[in-house]
Amino acid sequence: MESTRTGFPLRRSVAASAMGNATEWFDYGVYAATAGYLTSAFFPGELGTLGTMLGFAISFALRPLGGMVWGPLGDRIGRKAVLATTILLMSVATGAIGLLPTHATAGVLAPILLITLRVVQGFSTGGEYGGAATYLAECAQDRKRGFLGSFLEFGTLAGFVGGSAVVLACQLVLGSDAMYAGGWRIPFLLAVPLGLTGWYLRAKLDESPVFTELCEGERTPPAGLREVLTTYRRELLTLIGLVVALNVVNYTLLTYQPTYLQHTLGVGESTTTAMMLIGQLVMMVSLPFFGRLSDRVGRRPLWLVSLLGLTVFAVPMYWLMGRGIVWAVLGFVILGLLYVPQLSTISSTFPAIFPTHVRYAGFALGYNVSTAAFGGTAPLINEAVIEHTGWTLFPAVYMVAASLIGLIACAYLRETAGTSLHGTEIPEAETDRADEPVPVEIPVRGSGA
Repeated sequence: MESTRTGFPLRRSVAASAMGNATEWFDYGVYAATAGYLTSAFFPGELGTLGTMLGFAISFALRPLGGMVWGPLGDRIGRKAVLATTILLMSVATGAIGLLPTHATAGVLAPILLITLRVVQGFSTGGEYGGAATYLAECAQDRKRGFLGSFLEFGTLAGFVGGSAVVLACQLVLGSDAMYAGGWRIPFLLAVPLGLTGWYLRAKLDESPVFTELCEGERTPPAGLREVLTTYRRELLTLIGLVVALNVVNYTLLTYQPTYLQHTLGVGESTTTAMMLIGQLVMMVSLPFFGRLSDRVGRRPLWLVSLLGLTVFAVPMYWLMGRGIVWAVLGFVILGLLYVPQLSTISSTFPAIFPTHVRYAGFALGYNVSTAAFGGTAPLINEAVIEHTGWTLFPAVYMVAASLIGLIACAYLRETAGTSLHGTEIPEAETDRADEPVPVEIPVRGSGA
């Protein structure tokens, strides 16, 4: 069944979904770009950088719990209410970081408060991304789901770029000394108006038409985490494997990269921020192109090209980054463009793995468990290995290992381009069944399974 949701309501749904993602990633962009200032303010000492990376990683500790709470709730009461709540929690926690006392004034209480707010962010984010992607996928027209869904990731990079750009502007206007003295607080405080804008947009949304149709049906099939774990194990494991590849690359390439360039390669603060902006802007421009391409050729071909490309080129590009700033920009852009086919199709690929009645719960659980274990810990692992071994190519090798896991999971991914998300059957394109590369045929389970 082709979605009939068109015109202004659809554009508003895209904008509201992307705004939440932008708010989430504005925080990550600011945190990554201000890592040096946060280290000085909250984790002074020889192992300060590891403390800052721990602060980043620990925000992911409650993401699985957040997914377990928000996901089933979104499948019961609707996508809209959960999304309005999570963006509000996230923006308030981010803004509060800008008001925290430093280690110099509050001692050990300062990093404890920072970590506490990162945990709140993690809990709210546990329902944010899966819900936004699910809502947008269920609102989009079936044949344009890849293109429209790519704007959710446009919001991701817009938030990340926006965070980095604000930090760069503060660096240029205030100077290094003023930034260390407290100028780093400004970008965090700006998350509050950004989040309130997103909350307002989401509060005005209609519920997803796919979820509304399910609620109006004669019988609602079993839902919740137990149903996901018992009936949809293959789908859950497929998602987890894909997210391992997606987020190890994501958090290595987009979040850890500023720390890597500054501390490992000795690149200056402003130069690092500007270089990251260039690479991310190139990625943003290419997102809608790859999203539209996935509507024509399918999601799986793009994932295969991306995973294979990263497996082959990650190590050579990281070697190239060590040859100078121009080569570092080139290497980062190439890896970013190889990663974009995954990034641009997240919100059209992942929600379609599950049927409607467990879509939010399945997405939130699989995505957040995998992200907490492999994505959020990537900066910490990369920094710890380089710190203790001096092996500067480790981030590239880590990306290669994750991409290989993704390739295994991709063999079990059903093609869903152009397929309806309505109903309680697992979405699957008819044309995909003739050439399904899955080694063992597993029957599609219906609502009565």
